[in-house]
Amino acid sequence: MLIHQRIKDNIEVLQNFSTKREVGHSRQEYLMLLRQDLASYYSYSDFLIGKMMELFPLSELVDFLESNEVSRPVTLRTNTLKTRRRDLAQALINRGVNLDPLGKWSKTGLVVYDSSVPIGATPEYLAGHYMLQGASSLLPVMALAPQENERILDMCCAPGGKTSYIAQLMKNTGEILANDSNAERLHSVVGNLHRLGVTNTVVSHCDGRQFPKVLGGFDRVLLDAPCSGTGVISKDPSVKTNKDEKDILRCAHLQKELILSAIDSVNAASETGGYIVYCTCSVMVEENEWVVDYALKKRNVRLVPTGLDFGKEGFVRFKERRFHPSLKSARRFYPHTHNMDGFFVAKLKKFSNTIPKAPQDKEPTEEPGLPSTKEESAPVAAAVPLPAGKKPKGPKGVKEQTAKQAFSASTAANTPPQRELKANKRKKWALAAQRSSFQKRPRPSKAARPSPGGPRAQPAPGKKRRMPRSRP
Repeated sequence: MLIHQRIKDNIEVLQNFSTKREVGHSRQEYLMLLRQDLASYYSYSDFLIGKMMELFPLSELVDFLESNEVSRPVTLRTNTLKTRRRDLAQALINRGVNLDPLGKWSKTGLVVYDSSVPIGATPEYLAGHYMLQGASSLLPVMALAPQENERILDMCCAPGGKTSYIAQLMKNTGEILANDSNAERLHSVVGNLHRLGVTNTVVSHCDGRQFPKVLGGFDRVLLDAPCSGTGVISKDPSVKTNKDEKDILRCAHLQKELILSAIDSVNAASETGGYIVYCTCSVMVEENEWVVDYALKKRNVRLVPTGLDFGKEGFVRFKERRFHPSLKSARRFYPHTHNMDGFFVAKLKKFSNTIPKAPQDKEPTEEPGLPSTKEESAPVAAAVPLPAGKKPKGPKGVKEQTAKQAFSASTAANTPPQRELKANKRKKWALAAQRSSFQKRPRPSKAARPSPGGPRAQPAPGKKRRMPRSRP
């Protein structure tokens, strides 16, 4: 309680720092003390609590942390392929379930306050009349707004809640491809689709990053990207301590690859579609606005309104980063403001199937017509005829010959005529010959000693002949 009271006092001081601060203490000292107290009281790592302090103003920070300590309400989605929400609500009320409609924004959701029977084992559940599903996971499908007889791709589909909701809105028409890279999680997808009576869906196991090489031309794509899970801490408290900067950046890198793959899988010429919905259960800017802003720069897409009436606008600027102004149309959802898991939803419209090429800086050449790269200059060297009797040069010789040609071409304007060059060479040779004549000549080597019995060599003139000594 002492730490909790100190947290409140420090936040109050920081909100009115000029009037309530203690003399001799800086704002940075108050912030460091608050960061340590929050990490200790709510059991967060220092890294993650620092991220949250950057993301939320102090007035909201404690509310967000407190909301993560409380479980979200149990919600379920009515499967309109088999029943109506009114009939389902009455059947569950008769079994002792206390529930209400989820909200005006949802026509199929129900929120369960308490139940005298296991809500995941009722006859209605086993018959496929409803699906246990978080309220926030209904939002991406509502933003996708699938139409009947379309071709839809759910790139990361497990456990199948969003896929079955898409099929429900399409009334089992068209085609849905439910893909996931985790083969183990696909078992739950198949089970849920069978239980809910979905008949227009094909389940696939493929790496989403390679999906455009497998199949494309979809009208709409839903990408619920793998993330750090910082929006569902109430479900998984281990996120408080097991995430660091590398984990966030690793997730962001994967999400960038997946969103480009999702965009490439969509047909921009679709008469009814051409839309991509990107969503995560994270509140980190690195995994949300940063990823969407990256996609806007790399592909021919633009952001469009999600069609959701509530939620906070996406960030256009965060710390030193500046994002595309259209990111205001993205939507953020927080547990302390909307009583649902933290979520991010953005909707993109693809307007061209061509992939824009990255601009390349062109290096200016000094002389027009000169090769600027080794690849361009190599054929020129190969085309030069070789004199008779000479072997063709290898790569090293080609490079040397090419360099000589480039040097001679670049200096052609400043070189004297050929006759002057020959005259200068002759003068140099004459001077070199004169200098060599004054140098000391090497002594002639002695003749080899003849073998016994052979002819003897004549002695050199001016030298005495040595007589052999007789041995006693």
